[in-house]
Amino acid sequence: MTSPRRPPRTGFLLSQLGAFASARFGELIKPVGLTPAAAGVLRIIAREPGLSQRALATRLGSVPSRVVVLVDSLEAAGHVSRTRDPADRRHHRLDVTEAGRQVLGALRTAAETQNADVLAPLDAAERETFTALVSKLAAAHGLDPDVHAGYGVRQSRPEN
Repeated sequence: MTSPRRPPRTGFLLSQLGAFASARFGELIKPVGLTPAAAGVLRIIAREPGLSQRALATRLGSVPSRVVVLVDSLEAAGHVSRTRDPADRRHHRLDVTEAGRQVLGALRTAAETQNADVLAPLDAAERETFTALVSKLAAAHGLDPDVHAGYGVRQSRPEN
């Protein structure tokens, strides 16, 4: 007697695929000298020049102290500059330096390689369909396509 076939565990498979994709990206950016978290922060700062550390922490859903550590490492590497915001001297503007822009190019290449590696088993039509479906799911669940959930300190709590 054969046992009934279990339905695929889609959530589990998505989690495994996400872990694989994250690990692959980490391998690809290792030569650049950044962690995936620092790479993500650099990308957000590049997309939003002049962003304050506080606004960055809010955007990431992270505690400010974690963001300070990430920005400190990017600043020490010469990828980001902090300057007083002339409109509000209590805040510091975050901007990508020329060296940071060069690193962003390497990160873009790594992301394209990672994407190609993950999607390699699919043909062009399947890639397009898969991307559309994953994007639809992410949007329906309110996920920010620029922010990895690993930054956040928010955790869902069971309802009582």
